[in-house]
Amino acid sequence: MRLKTSLQKEPKHILCYTRKFHLISKSGRVEKSVDAHKGAVLSGRWSYFYFSLLAGEDGQVKIWSRSGMLRSTLTQNSNTVYGVAWGPDSDQVLFTNGRQLVIKSLQANAKPTMWKAHDGVILNVDWNPVNNLILSGAEDCRYKVWDTYGRIMYSSSVHDYPITSVAWTPNGELFAVGSFNTLRLCDQAGWSYSLEKPNTGSLFKLAWSSDGTQVAGACGNGQVLIAHVIEKRLEWKNYEAVVVGSKQIQVRNVMNEAVEKLDFRDRVIKVSLCFNHLVVATASQCYIYNTKNWNTPMIFDMKEGNISLILQAEKHFMLVDSSNVYIYSYDGRMVCSPKYPGMRADILNYQTVSLSNDTVAIRDKTDEKVIYVFDAQNGKPLGDGKPITHKLEVMEIALDQCGPATERRLAIIDKNRDLYLTSVRVFGTERKSNKLGNMIQSLCWNDSANMLAALADGKFTVWYYPNTIYVDRDLASRTVFEKEASEFGKNPQLLNFIGNHIIIRRAEGSLVGTGISPYPAILHSYVQNSRWDDAVRLCRFVKDDVLWCCLAAMSAYAKELNTAEIAYAAIKEVNSVQLYNWDRALELAVKHKTHVDTVLGYRQRYLERFEKKEKNKRFLQYSEGIEIDWEKIDAKIEMEYQKERERPERTPAPSGAGISDKPERSERPRGRSQYSGH
Repeated sequence: MRLKTSLQKEPKHILCYTRKFHLISKSGRVEKSVDAHKGAVLSGRWSYFYFSLLAGEDGQVKIWSRSGMLRSTLTQNSNTVYGVAWGPDSDQVLFTNGRQLVIKSLQANAKPTMWKAHDGVILNVDWNPVNNLILSGAEDCRYKVWDTYGRIMYSSSVHDYPITSVAWTPNGELFAVGSFNTLRLCDQAGWSYSLEKPNTGSLFKLAWSSDGTQVAGACGNGQVLIAHVIEKRLEWKNYEAVVVGSKQIQVRNVMNEAVEKLDFRDRVIKVSLCFNHLVVATASQCYIYNTKNWNTPMIFDMKEGNISLILQAEKHFMLVDSSNVYIYSYDGRMVCSPKYPGMRADILNYQTVSLSNDTVAIRDKTDEKVIYVFDAQNGKPLGDGKPITHKLEVMEIALDQCGPATERRLAIIDKNRDLYLTSVRVFGTERKSNKLGNMIQSLCWNDSANMLAALADGKFTVWYYPNTIYVDRDLASRTVFEKEASEFGKNPQLLNFIGNHIIIRRAEGSLVGTGISPYPAILHSYVQNSRWDDAVRLCRFVKDDVLWCCLAAMSAYAKELNTAEIAYAAIKEVNSVQLYNWDRALELAVKHKTHVDTVLGYRQRYLERFEKKEKNKRFLQYSEGIEIDWEKIDAKIEMEYQKERERPERTPAPSGAGISDKPERSERPRGRSQYSGH
């Protein structure tokens, strides 16, 4: 990705900053001029609610109404204030104070946040409402990225000249940096995409277009610089799409080197490539290409040209503009437009909205603990209309992509960077969240199987079957793949997880790939199609405990008890072989006149865990008059284990080569497994 620059002629009329500011209509007519400061007005910003913020040489920061009336003087500093910016909710103001940055709340008596940010005078700042990150540039020839607590996210190397201007794109994915004869395009993480060297003098001010595809710069030589973002590159499986010009995209199939050039009548704003479809949003239309046919796209007109986000699922995709969220099918038909009171579509991003074939999830900006979930087919709130409420502020959400709608799961990363898994749809019981991990930097669901990858606490982690947490907590840690993430550098980010291949972006911007075993994905496909015999054959062939643990949890969740019995026996979890087969367990205990209290005790624990009451007549009958004494139960269980250890081991018969249809002797449950009710 890079910027293509062009210079405009010197304007005939130049509006200079003096101690006045001017309100100008769209037609260019000066509506009002106001004396604002004792000295030059150096910086001004509009808020989301159309209040203006001005700062000047006299060190004052003032807030003005849209009609030019003074509302308040926020602060009086001894230093010149070179830059100001509104906070995401327009309830805080960021301004410079020499080498310091200051965040001040509009609430009375609120203590400001202040920190030393640079070794030279800070010349410009910007605060993005989408990613909530702060950008600063100073005379020490560095630009830096900060969070709202004053913690540094990125610090550039020393440039040749002071950094005179910085500006975020509206969606917060990129930012531009200006200096003497220098324009740099950067990722939100701080690293540089491209560097241009126009002959302009210092770039004193930068401003992005509302769609984030063009940036304008006020140059020291009196000219206006216009730059277009081009060469954005997307990859999906064997396809690569590159925005080679402001109105042209080139698609290449790396399997056969076939190249397609796609031309558009308007400027390309947003592009997304996934699930066998390329979706292109221009200033006025949306184009939908199928990877099997690049000649005849589906085209429809859009109400607004400010598309800030495109998300794709297998059956449909989402467009987000400055005011609404739209779900479209791949034939160009609008499916629905989910809404909730107070929704701000202009600040939605990949971390705060998620889409699957049947569900839309959106984190609320007003209360960041709240997540609204909608049916993707009609846009109506799911269930009783109540949103999901997490105990802490939510930083990132992601829906899994496969399986039936009734089993849809939502991954949540909260303010503590803890990872939780919660059910989207709830039938008759209270929704519960289960914690999967902590210190999560980045996560991504697989596109074709419900496997979840994450970068967590210095490790690359993949949960092969996250649903295990709902089935058997003891197995949850045994269905996870982990390896050191030091090879990916500091603060890497997961980009996509397709098949058994994961793409990771390192902190300096380079892309690296890593892979996992292909067998978990194959196992998922067998289970999704109820091919349980093939799933067992696969596990016997691979001979991997992790795969057996996944199959045990999958079959137990699906209540495929025969397969569960084989899988639990294979991982030597004989206590769980008869899991949920309560009637059979009680029948065996009564028949052999032993361990009836064991079955009843584990049955009681099971019901308490899931907050259920006993309704089985046989269990109600036998529970009368039987006391559950866990010391006696544990003693009898230990006795059974002792008998099993003293029993001579049988030598299994030789098995044939390849994958056998019959379970081996060592996989058959023995001893306590035939009557245990746990």
